[in-house]
Amino acid sequence: MKLRLMTYNVHRCVGTDRRLDVERVAEVIAAEKPDVVALQELDVRRARTKGVDQAHRLAELLKMKSHFHPAMAVEEELYGDAILTALPERKVKAEGLPLYTRIPGLEPRGALWVTVEVGGVPVQIINTHLGLVPQEQKRQAAALLGDKWMTHEAWTAPGILLGDFNASPYSATYRMLKAVLRDAQTRSAGWDKTPTATFPSKFPFMRIDHVFLTKGLKTVGISSPYGALARVASDHLPLVVDLEISPVAGDPAMSASSPRGSSGDADRA
Repeated sequence: MKLRLMTYNVHRCVGTDRRLDVERVAEVIAAEKPDVVALQELDVRRARTKGVDQAHRLAELLKMKSHFHPAMAVEEELYGDAILTALPERKVKAEGLPLYTRIPGLEPRGALWVTVEVGGVPVQIINTHLGLVPQEQKRQAAALLGDKWMTHEAWTAPGILLGDFNASPYSATYRMLKAVLRDAQTRSAGWDKTPTATFPSKFPFMRIDHVFLTKGLKTVGISSPYGALARVASDHLPLVVDLEISPVAGDPAMSASSPRGSSGDADRA
């Protein structure tokens, strides 16, 4: 069974040309034909983006269903992340992630967990957008690895954690996650391609958008569209990952007794 994922920070659907264009973002997504789309930095009913519910509008244009989580709310104006799919799905959880209170005024962050069915196999998917400050990121990553998320009894393999982590492969945050999960772009016996960067969109050299996998998932393709439309639609390029799924019936994605896992386990995941 195959699954095509996309993670895409859409920057409020405001492009590098400073033009607001939801339809342009939808065109970039549609060209890649993903089964599941994880989006970050969506505006819903915000005056700065003409009051459009961007999660709903993108889902409508793509003929998908959407789940949206507002990481930040100012009265009726919302800002956050979404998962879109046409596959059978259900929302499991949507919640904020820990703030780093030593620095006031940091943007609130959150995560959204949805289960999709692929050929009858339930696949757990968590979309997130971590903060910019390393200490903040580490707290948020630890929360995702903890008992409310990936050591919760409902989190079973195959499972995927993806989004904009604001963390390069050289960061402590990335290493925390890589100790438990496998980066879809990690070289392995079945995958030996050079990792793809997605930021900034005009000249991508940073790898801060990631897809992390449990066992039961094999990387069979990685791409990032670099056409004129994708380069201007957002300050990030989309990251597209093709996976092959094998069911891991009743098998937890992570050991509840060891939420940090081990690098050896991650390599075999």
